[in-house]
Amino acid sequence: MSADEIKIEMRDLTMAYESYLVMKDINARVKTGSVFVIMGTSGSGKSTLLRHLIGLQRPAKGDVLYDGKSFWKMDEEARRAQLRHYGVLFQSGALWSSMTLAENVALPLIEYSDWSRGDLQEIVRLKLALVGLSGFEDYYPAEISGGMRKRAGLARAMALDPEILFFDEPSAGLDPISSRNLDRLILELRDSLGATIVVVTHELASIFMIADDSIFLDADTKTMRAQGNPNELLKHSGDAKLRAFLSRGDVGEESKT
Repeated sequence: MSADEIKIEMRDLTMAYESYLVMKDINARVKTGSVFVIMGTSGSGKSTLLRHLIGLQRPAKGDVLYDGKSFWKMDEEARRAQLRHYGVLFQSGALWSSMTLAENVALPLIEYSDWSRGDLQEIVRLKLALVGLSGFEDYYPAEISGGMRKRAGLARAMALDPEILFFDEPSAGLDPISSRNLDRLILELRDSLGATIVVVTHELASIFMIADDSIFLDADTKTMRAQGNPNELLKHSGDAKLRAFLSRGDVGEESKT
């Protein structure tokens, strides 16, 4: 992988809460325009790693680089500017319940752009249409399903046309059909927008369906045990713990169809 193909690099990254070690010496690269999955056993620090990637938690050691530039060595103003290139879909969707879907999606546009009211409304309609919510602009979060709330949260994450989208357990709480539809939407966004997408998930069907690349975190050893396409890892890895994780159910390459 050449330097200009690398969007994100985790370099000797160690995560800890004061004296409690979560994970040590993570070294991984995320290719531009790929779907990169962070997977692992319970308590391995998958969501904690996401927090380090999006600037919510500073590493105990090591660094995160974006386009070859150190995120944690930037000054505060430069980090804030960098964060505007990211969009985040949190596990709950994190929509404001007192605002319509259109008002939720408009929030980052109002904060960080100078679009006219008419242009802003058009952008909001476009973002909601991209996630299949055309016509739902005036609905409140409580009036729609869980899967629709996730998609509305995604529309808000895409509001500023981010280069990178981060998803924290996007399928959590969804039925299998809604989960599969969200997986398909993630792949469509990768293909149509060229965005780099980082997904934290433990759902095997999603892992096999969407991941171009992945890393496996292990809570027992507190290490990253593997990186690669999950279908290839299942076929060729000799790591018993990784193979056990990836063969928990009757899923695999057929999930790509």
